[in-house]
Amino acid sequence: MWLLLLVVFLLLFLYRWYRQSMILDNITGKYVFITGCDTGFGNLLAKQLDKRGMKVLAACLTEDGAENLKKETSSRLQTIILDVTDSKSVSSAAERVSKIVGNEGLWGLVNNAGCINAFTPNEWQKKEDFVKVINVNLIGMIDVTLHLLPLVRKAQGRIVNVSSALGRLAIVGGAYCMSKYGVEAFSDTLRRELRDFGVKVSIIEPGAFQTMLILSVDFYANQIKQLWENLPTKVKESYGQQYYEQTVKALHALFGTASPKIYKVTNCMEHALTAVYPWTRYSPGWDAKLIYLPVSYLPTVLSDYWLRRFAPKPAHKVASTEQSRAKCG
Repeated sequence: MWLLLLVVFLLLFLYRWYRQSMILDNITGKYVFITGCDTGFGNLLAKQLDKRGMKVLAACLTEDGAENLKKETSSRLQTIILDVTDSKSVSSAAERVSKIVGNEGLWGLVNNAGCINAFTPNEWQKKEDFVKVINVNLIGMIDVTLHLLPLVRKAQGRIVNVSSALGRLAIVGGAYCMSKYGVEAFSDTLRRELRDFGVKVSIIEPGAFQTMLILSVDFYANQIKQLWENLPTKVKESYGQQYYEQTVKALHALFGTASPKIYKVTNCMEHALTAVYPWTRYSPGWDAKLIYLPVSYLPTVLSDYWLRRFAPKPAHKVASTEQSRAKCG
């Protein structure tokens, strides 16, 4: 019985491996538009696809980012300046892309542009802190997609949306997790809507990787400090100085686990664009595979218990714990 199960499992594994290893033959020369190419995942993906012979349209936020990318790629790659939070910028970029691709259409759209805010309790932040992140990570992605969707549909191409493992398990307050949950919902509905048009939609859910966003840990620690210092006195007293210190410590611990192997993420993006049978979801990173995703499948009472064990504790909770220990002693 066990031998039979082992054989079945092995056959399923081999079938899955063979199916996922099948790559399209006519991928060279196809157009792919990538947002957020100044640094990080978008920058590396643009270089990878350029080396494969694809016609990359790399959207950068800054002129410096665009110029630096041009120096490291072939003449096939074209750069476009794009601010995903500016509808005029998005419309202008879409018009240029349409002129470039013509009747061929756009094979690939990679929505990679994103940002992070301070990882703090929701109460520490203001409405504008939430709006800024959501505008980049979610609304900007939606705007770009809606403008370019007719071109992708014409090519019966691929859409690759970059979410996060934190789009499956919200471990911190602020807008980052909720924006990535929104990416998941947008991508799921988009995938079902576009299936009959021959368009495939994939979601990338990375764990922590050493992009410029992660390497700027001191910048985010300073953001936390500013938010803490601007809190009303009563709110600060409720949380306590220890809570603030633990929050900064937790930020350093989280970013400290980031992997330098960012090619694991861009390889997933490339597979989503070039495979005959792209995956619906990719979860690069051992932290995503072994921690965030498994915990996200647990019953809420268990996942809440596990996450609260490692969360900072407010002043009254710390005082209560210390009193209990004193009585026991």
